[in-house]
Amino acid sequence: MSSVPLWFGRKFEFSFPVEQYPNLVVRLRGTPVRLEEMLRGVHREVLVRKPAADKWSAQEHAGHLLDLEPLWLARVADFAAGGAELNAADLSNRKTHEAGHNAQALERILAEFRSARLGLVNRVQEFQPDVFARSMLHPRLKQPMRLVDHLYFAAEHDDHHLAIIWEMIR
Repeated sequence: MSSVPLWFGRKFEFSFPVEQYPNLVVRLRGTPVRLEEMLRGVHREVLVRKPAADKWSAQEHAGHLLDLEPLWLARVADFAAGGAELNAADLSNRKTHEAGHNAQALERILAEFRSARLGLVNRVQEFQPDVFARSMLHPRLKQPMRLVDHLYFAAEHDDHHLAIIWEMIR
């Protein structure tokens, strides 16, 4: 059993200054490198082993990070366009359950994640500093979220899955 707290049980308090956005962009940019470094040299049997029938393998957790990139980018587009509420996530994670990540080459998952994340980071780097203070309602948390908070939320989601992967492969 994992000692990493459940993601859906997390509460978030977004009280830090909006000026933290460069730090968060750098953190997001670094996730593919940290993931690649963590998985380098891990035997395939370890990568695709499921701790239980209804749980994801380490490789499926890596694939899940890739699967969430379109949502993060869609929410960035929400902030650019303005509005009341952010795009909602598929809370059932159907995309990850149906993707067949264990049947894919890990290198492909990692390369696609790196490419998608670079696209996300490049998009937010286009924004003027005032855009990072724009606020919209997060559909699941039911609380306002600034673009800078969204970046923090995505980075925390990354680290959540990296911690689970780390537990699974050590």
